[in-house]
Amino acid sequence: MITVEQALLKIEADLKLTQATSVLVKNALGLALAADVLSPINMPPFAQSAMDGFAICENGSQNFKLIGEIKAGDDANPILKPGEAVRIFTGAAVPNAATAVARQEDCSVENNCVKIHPLPREMANIRPMGEQTKKDETALQKGHVLNAASIGFLAGLGIEKVTVFTRPKVAILITGNELAQAGTPLKHGQIYESNATMLAAALQSFGFAEVEIATVKDDFSSTKKQIEELLQRCDVLLCSGGISVGDYDFVGSALQKVGVDEVFYKVLQQPGKPLYFGKKEEKLVFALPGNPAAALTCFYVYVLKALHILMGKNSAGLPRTRKKISANYNRKGGRAQFLKAHILGDVVQILEGQSSAMLHTFAQANALVYVPLEKENLEKGEIVECLIIE
Repeated sequence: MITVEQALLKIEADLKLTQATSVLVKNALGLALAADVLSPINMPPFAQSAMDGFAICENGSQNFKLIGEIKAGDDANPILKPGEAVRIFTGAAVPNAATAVARQEDCSVENNCVKIHPLPREMANIRPMGEQTKKDETALQKGHVLNAASIGFLAGLGIEKVTVFTRPKVAILITGNELAQAGTPLKHGQIYESNATMLAAALQSFGFAEVEIATVKDDFSSTKKQIEELLQRCDVLLCSGGISVGDYDFVGSALQKVGVDEVFYKVLQQPGKPLYFGKKEEKLVFALPGNPAAALTCFYVYVLKALHILMGKNSAGLPRTRKKISANYNRKGGRAQFLKAHILGDVVQILEGQSSAMLHTFAQANALVYVPLEKENLEKGEIVECLIIE
């Protein structure tokens, strides 16, 4: 068996980025830029009023002659002389000669005379041309993951399309004679299938809306055929169950038969010890444990990181932070652990019910506490590494 750290290094080694393609900015949410984006304009493209008020050209007096009005969108650019002012509204272009914009609550108007108290400081309430970004500067760097704010930023620059790395195509294969579908009556010895639904939901939460799901009975030829077909259509295959060495576990032998090269099998961790990772050319295969909590843990720790790297994201995997543990904890067994936990403020609490088969605790968790192999005892108040479950 290998360690968690060794497993991550083996997964990350030689991963090939997905294809770069041009997409509409409005359709690029969650994708990573495949190239730097240069700003085609200054932003803002002109000196802009930050609020409603009066643009003034100071002359040492508090009284100004009102000579006009500029609304947002007007292309007017009146020449202000010292002692003159124009009524101006938020977002409107400030005249070149203006020295400041006075807030309307500091102004009074009578007979085309604006009295201002107190006078604003120089250039107050004026957004300079190019304050956010200047023309031909890098607006966003390669690898930046486009969120709602960055999409709005690019749209504000007038950019219609961007070059991004595509999302890998993901497929899920579920094995097990004991599995029944929700909505059907359970027979004796059966359980309801949950891993496909859970993994598809986890993928969807990270932007993978289209995931192919297939099921297969515990039969070698059927398992082999299904794996062959799925690998023709996907970039990353997730197999759930059937990876152990029991008489009815056929995933490992089927993967070998179809030409998947094993990179590693089994990791010194709890839960998720029987994790398999392999490659067939540029296709990735993760065989996840059948126990639901173990499968989800392996998805968060390993699969998600691989998917993010394939997509060219600068920051791959779950975000991590460090928090104080709320109580003493003693690690049992000779494996690293990923413990379902809940963060509240600066403190993280390890939850009850850490079985690899239990999702009830996972449903209450917002983090995984990582206890490395070399660490056995944690004391209350000790700083621990946490993976944030979004």
